[in-house]
Amino acid sequence: MPTLQKTEIVNKLTQKFKDSSGIYLTKYTGMNVAQSTQLREQFRKGEVLYYVSKNTLTKLAVKNAGFGDKLDEILKGQIGIAYTLNDPTAPARIINNYTKENKNSVLEVVGLIFEGEVFNAVKYKEIANLPSRDGLLSKFVGCLDQPMSKLVGTLDGAMSSLSMALSNLKETKL
Repeated sequence: MPTLQKTEIVNKLTQKFKDSSGIYLTKYTGMNVAQSTQLREQFRKGEVLYYVSKNTLTKLAVKNAGFGDKLDEILKGQIGIAYTLNDPTAPARIINNYTKENKNSVLEVVGLIFEGEVFNAVKYKEIANLPSRDGLLSKFVGCLDQPMSKLVGTLDGAMSSLSMALSNLKETKL
């Protein structure tokens, strides 16, 4: 019979699975306390919640969230889950940077849910190499700005040419 505490955990996990735009399932077997603390600190800075729960409770939450048993094969062993509400690529970049900085790190992404779709671990590398949301927005604004800047430059050049021609005409008439 489920206890009240376990029911609350399942309900919280279910809500996290429903609300999160990016969920990364990691295997952390072999991490020491210092490595785990450093990883959690980086997650906090990136506004990512890293949570470890019993796999049986996580499986119930996954089913309650509408993913069925798609993650049952992944949820084996010691699994930590990184959740994010805002930028679904943030956990991938944080994990990628963490593994680059810590060459002896045993942290491994075993699966992920990105914008409501379940993917295997291979997709993580692709997502980790994407620019951040702010980076993409700045590129987009740059793309919008470029044609306008070229138009202003062209019009300015035409006006300068016209001004020079009129100035030369004025001097020749005098």
